[in-house]
Amino acid sequence: MLIFRWVVMLLLLAAAVCFAFYAGTGRPRYRRWGWVILKWTLIAAGMFFVVLILERL
Repeated sequence: MLIFRWVVMLLLLAAAVCFAFYAGTGRPRYRRWGWVILKWTLIAAGMFFVVLILERL
């Protein structure tokens, strides 16, 4: 559980860094990477919490 939290936080930090690079350089590549990292991080976190909820049922 602790490892999962650290992984999610690091991925969110990576997305934030990509958006900061986009703001600094204006290159759309960094914005695209940021959205991809953010999207898959949120999907993985959502699936993790669905599993936790289903375990409690």
